Amino acid sequence: MSIQVGERLPEVVLKRINDGVESVDTRALFDGRKAVLFAVPGAFTPTCSEKHLPGFVEHFQQFRDKGIEVACMAVNDPFVMQAWAKSQHVPDGLMMLSDGNGDFTRALGLELDASAYGMGIRAKRFALYAEDGVVKQLHVEAPGEYKVSSAEHLLASI
Repeated sequence: MSIQVGERLPEVVLKRINDGVESVDTRALFDGRKAVLFAVPGAFTPTCSEKHLPGFVEHFQQFRDKGIEVACMAVNDPFVMQAWAKSQHVPDGLMMLSDGNGDFTRALGLELDASAYGMGIRAKRFALYAEDGVVKQLHVEAPGEYKVSSAEHLLASI
């Protein structure tokens, strides 16, 4: 069962690149702040690279102006997330988080079996808004869709 509005985000360690590979606990990322977390099935994949991440890059400052942190997550390793961020001109402050083993994705109950495409277990395409680590909004896409998890949709609903 997937996480629901009103529930606390699970505590899991994710990875990101700062000065080398850094482990970061989800409590440290989300407690005490407003945050949007959006997840993509895979870095460098078509919809993720052409629409999903670019929308958050384009509207990043609008989220920041509302006092909201923004994080992108995928079941990819931190080096892939870093390379993807560079290729997409991701601004400083937009966190690129690696859930390499899918631990956080499974804890959220938002995993996608993409084995038929040679991708294994990935995250469903989703976006959530949390305050102090508690989910206030959750938008999970139907398979093959890209609507409710967009930056534009989230900005309009927050």
